[in-house]
Amino acid sequence: MRNIFFIVAFFFSCFSYSQDDNFGSIAKQDSLKNAKPPINLYKIYNIQRDTTYVDTSLTIQSEYKYNLLRKDIFGLLPFSNEGQTYNTLDYGLNRKSIFPSIGFTAKHFNYLEVNDVKYYSVPTPLTDLYYKTVMEQGQSLDAFLTINTKPNLNFSIAYKGLRSIGKYVNNIASSGNFRFTSSYFTKDKRYILNAHFTGQDISNQENGGIVDVSQFESGADNFKDRERLEVYFDDATSLLKGNRFFIDHSFKLSKSNPNSLVFTHQFNHEYKFFEYTQPTVSSRFGSAFSSDINNKTRYNHLYNKVGVAYKTKALGDLEFFIEDNKYNYFYNSVVYDGSGNITVPNSISDRINMIGGFYTYFANNIIAKLSVSQAISNQSISNIEANAKYKWNEDIQLEFNFQKLNSLPNLNYTLYQSDYINYNWYNNFKTEKMNQFSFSANTKWLNLTAQYKVLNDHLFFNNTTNNIASLLVEPVQYNNTINYFSVKANKEIKFWKLALDNTLLYQSVEQTDDILNVPQLTTRNTLYFSEYVFKKAMYLQTGFTFQYFTKYYANDYNPLIGEFFVQNETKIGGFPLIDFFVNARIRQTRIFLKAEHFNSSRTGYDFYSAPNYPYRDFMVRFGLVWNFFK
Repeated sequence: MRNIFFIVAFFFSCFSYSQDDNFGSIAKQDSLKNAKPPINLYKIYNIQRDTTYVDTSLTIQSEYKYNLLRKDIFGLLPFSNEGQTYNTLDYGLNRKSIFPSIGFTAKHFNYLEVNDVKYYSVPTPLTDLYYKTVMEQGQSLDAFLTINTKPNLNFSIAYKGLRSIGKYVNNIASSGNFRFTSSYFTKDKRYILNAHFTGQDISNQENGGIVDVSQFESGADNFKDRERLEVYFDDATSLLKGNRFFIDHSFKLSKSNPNSLVFTHQFNHEYKFFEYTQPTVSSRFGSAFSSDINNKTRYNHLYNKVGVAYKTKALGDLEFFIEDNKYNYFYNSVVYDGSGNITVPNSISDRINMIGGFYTYFANNIIAKLSVSQAISNQSISNIEANAKYKWNEDIQLEFNFQKLNSLPNLNYTLYQSDYINYNWYNNFKTEKMNQFSFSANTKWLNLTAQYKVLNDHLFFNNTTNNIASLLVEPVQYNNTINYFSVKANKEIKFWKLALDNTLLYQSVEQTDDILNVPQLTTRNTLYFSEYVFKKAMYLQTGFTFQYFTKYYANDYNPLIGEFFVQNETKIGGFPLIDFFVNARIRQTRIFLKAEHFNSSRTGYDFYSAPNYPYRDFMVRFGLVWNFFK
């Protein structure tokens, strides 16, 4: 949290500088007129150059995005404490990369990846402050500042910090996400640069869930104090930490000709580690090599992508590229068998080289993209992606996507070491195969998205024991085909000052065994009232949100390996989640007040985020999002 004070100091120091050239003159002219520049000059874009603008309005989407992840989390089920993991209700949210990652995916929801980092262009300094109360003691704060020192040079700095003690024993969550970005282009826009640095750490005390669920479900007054409930671990902690330096830049060969060669380059260097510590050995994970558990997995990643593109106005853009991906995933020990032979090595190091091409075609109302890549080193991996967007008119936009992916397993499937004897493995799995089709239609009548996935050689973590006191998990590759289908529909109906926003998700899976488990129906319905009050000085928004998903065999959580695993013994779901909220907007400040899960004591204590992990009790939380424009 000390970095927050650095950001605040930087914030005040930057405000002492004025922006020059065009942006500076705009700011001075608007200052004389007692008005700020138009909001569409405050641009936000990602590495794919998809551009949006700063949004200071108060809509129902503002309510949905007011959380730690700063995005709509429909399809994700949070655990009891802010800053813990999320169970995934919507399998369509899962994204696979062709390259292997470190794994430990349950710990990465709050970890900013390359595509999560945004870049900015602003006529005057812009600050965004997010604050929200948490469970028991602590706070959640996200402080952000961006400034264009020149029209073609932008800097941004931000820090998101969290500390929440939680209501259960050994449940503290603490995290910090620091990011610094810079964007630059020459005045003739022949050279364009986007770069960022991130430093992130996500720490959780891991209690393994409650031991006796009957005490929780009884609703007895003495167990409503959640610290009275016995948990599996009272001294276990996990930590994910990583630093990344990223550059994306391009150079256009011709200064005046619109049809020109463009040279591109991406560079990414990242170091991560995942650590699990537990001073007291737990029989839940079996016997151990030592009396003090300290598992640490390290990961180094170096990536370069070099390309040459030919951009035209008439025929579209064509690019060819070469990728070089080098990684080292390692431990500081090896595991021997009884004969002195190494059964589990200490590292996996590899270098993956790929070639590929990318084509983009623009027509009047159509944008079509095709991307193809193939390994030229000794890995049998490839990726084909096709995308087409068609704008029928202002009321109807259609999009189609196809992907055929042959990818390497995440590295913790292949190699893992632990002081717990049963959690040591070294595997040689086949590549995972996926064919995916998706279609979406955004209309004024209904927003609809359909997905169909065919999975082969699917990898998952499986519980190897039915003993409730034991938790022995291992990676498994499924040899049969899995067919996944989903349809998500959204529609907001407005009448007078009332609105009803509805989102419904249907999922279906065809498989020989129960490997990919999802709820059949997931719904979110929000009825709310909006009105200006106090002579239009304040915009008020208040209402109820109802959420529900059908019962299913939800994946369980294993804190030792930072992953969810498949289980088919305990169902969760079938309970309503009802929130009441009152939000207000005063100029650029949005204030949020919510009574979360206020029906918890009335509809029964059978609400869980995963088996043995209760969902959140009723609580009242509040906070704000405040934008400053100088």
